[in-house]
Amino acid sequence: MKILCIDGGGIRGTFAVAILKAIEKELDRPVGEMFDIIAGTSTGAIIAASAALNKDMGAVLESYKSYAEKIFVRQARIGLLKSVYSDRQLRRFFKQAFGEHSLADIEKPLLIPAVDITHGKPYVHRSNYGVADESELAIKLWDAVLSSCSAPIYFPPNNVHNKYLSVDGGLWADNPSLVCITEALRNFDKSLKEINILSIGTGRQNIDFAISENKYWGVRHWLPFQFHSMKVTPKLLDLALHLSAESVSYHSELLLEERYLRLNCDLGGEIPFDDVKCMDKLAELGAELFSSKKAEILRFIKEEDTFS
Repeated sequence: MKILCIDGGGIRGTFAVAILKAIEKELDRPVGEMFDIIAGTSTGAIIAASAALNKDMGAVLESYKSYAEKIFVRQARIGLLKSVYSDRQLRRFFKQAFGEHSLADIEKPLLIPAVDITHGKPYVHRSNYGVADESELAIKLWDAVLSSCSAPIYFPPNNVHNKYLSVDGGLWADNPSLVCITEALRNFDKSLKEINILSIGTGRQNIDFAISENKYWGVRHWLPFQFHSMKVTPKLLDLALHLSAESVSYHSELLLEERYLRLNCDLGGEIPFDDVKCMDKLAELGAELFSSKKAEILRFIKEEDTFS
């Protein structure tokens, strides 16, 4: 069983899309056809849902570039009284990308982690492959993706059918690899030796929390305010997502060994998830990583036929 897992990371998702675009160009087929299960968290949910619909990754990359500056328009500088960003453009982007497709329409196994904050529990949106119930399958695909992308402080929680509020799945599964391992074991009756995961990150940041003489840290240390740009840097959120993803990657590799291929690279500094100026750089890094690991990636994808 071959599984594709895509991390969260906001605008850094362009790094992952560029890798998938290169894979599609090399093999001349939609990336969604190459995997048995697809999973993505937050920005990875956008990419995963697109792959499940066999959308062209080059077009997905262009959508990121065309919508990013519309989405990341601040309605608040700090986010104390309301979210930093409105979800209006984000919602419009997803509705345009995924239309009226509900989870019931998606037969390809698709997993989208989110968080049900109303009931205080992690949650996984599942497509129509015999596991989810009717109420879950009635949810629109764009709604499930929006839930996974609603990063606290930066976007408001997503109201799902007036039943619960949902936020970013990265709070517990920024790298959805363990979610997929569990799914394969429990709902597809696979052993660990039958599970192969291609895990794509969104770049490793060098998140610097310098030693300070002030030992009483507050909000300004965890969420530094930059006077020149009048904006807060989401260092605490970025750190939490980074640690979540790297921890899952470590444990997944221990479980699957050579059957776990992780694609990621160092970014050489901090690139906040809302830094739209870095999209071209991130796409270039993704293309470069594919080139450097091309033989390994193609061998991994071609190694085993998909299950029926």
